[in-house]
Amino acid sequence: MFYSKNLKKIKQVKHCFFSRKGGFSKGIYKGLNCGKGSKDNKANIKKNLKFVSKKINVKLDNLKLMHQTHSNKVIVINKNNKNSKNFNSDALITNVKGCALGVVTADCVPIILYDSKNKLIGCIHAGWKGAFSGIIENTIKKLKKLNAKNRILASIGPCIGQKSYEVDINFYKKFIIQSKKNKIYFLKQNKLKRLFNLRKYVNDKLLKLNVKVDHVKRDTFKEKDKFFSYRRSQKLREKDYGRCISVISLSK
Repeated sequence: MFYSKNLKKIKQVKHCFFSRKGGFSKGIYKGLNCGKGSKDNKANIKKNLKFVSKKINVKLDNLKLMHQTHSNKVIVINKNNKNSKNFNSDALITNVKGCALGVVTADCVPIILYDSKNKLIGCIHAGWKGAFSGIIENTIKKLKKLNAKNRILASIGPCIGQKSYEVDINFYKKFIIQSKKNKIYFLKQNKLKRLFNLRKYVNDKLLKLNVKVDHVKRDTFKEKDKFFSYRRSQKLREKDYGRCISVISLSK
């Protein structure tokens, strides 16, 4: 379990970047797999989510998860839709007290947010596709639309580190076509391969939007005993992979 230095000081919110430790799942999902989209035993996933809810001090029904598709879609949870079971998005925002927002990741970047002026919380699933297509900008814009006067804190959780994130030349070119300034996020491996700094790419987008940022600097690919990793499971030729969960809730 990992925490944001900034958010830890705030009494109104509870949060945690959960590792894979603990939990009820077995085999390749061993530990606290919270990925409903994985092929893990559904009863074990439910037990894992119950464990998370208890730790964050909310009812299981009040832990809101998304059906994540690497989109740039943001949903605001309010009194009208708070009982919905399906949130097809890659970011959530709410001011509903006693409600927890969760994001599941296995190399992508989990971001949790708190607007201290307006008592709003948010979470973002930022893989390269979502970050590239504007999920971070859309989320912050939506927060600012709810109230223009704000003070937003963000914490960037465990994700794949640059040294572990090898990409091909076409991936690199996609980012350079978008902006030549994106060169700073890549290290050259050889003629055909680059190393991509997803954490810094996401961090700089938040800073540009006047968001105060802190980090839990952990590499999900390297730290096998602590985190699930999509890329590691691919390299090991495993059939599937678990997901870690990051959660923020607004105290009653």
